[in-house]
Amino acid sequence: MQKKCKICIKNHEIVVNLKNTTTAELIWKSLPLSSDIHLWGEEVYFYTNLASVLENDAKDVISYGEIAYWPSGKAIAIGYGKTPISQSNEIRLADRCNIWGETEYDLKKLKDVRSGEKVEILRC
Repeated sequence: MQKKCKICIKNHEIVVNLKNTTTAELIWKSLPLSSDIHLWGEEVYFYTNLASVLENDAKDVISYGEIAYWPSGKAIAIGYGKTPISQSNEIRLADRCNIWGETEYDLKKLKDVRSGEKVEILRC
């Protein structure tokens, strides 16, 4: 059965389908998680106490709906549009990240999220 979790920020409940990766399994086993939101352009990210290595398919330009983990920053990143280093309309994260999940949630709705707000990740 597909593992799912939900990322809860304000009135947003983002259901994430976990991929079959080492990072996804690490996050799954660590749930529930909570943290404070940070913003970087049209990216929401938050720090965790998790330690994961960079996976072979890690990337810095992601597709809309992909949920990433940034190993060097120990943070979960949700990109939904341009960041300060994006070229054209791409979603470019600060560094290569592991893609651990995907969502169908309309991530553009995260534009109302502010730095310092609380985030929780729970199992579905």
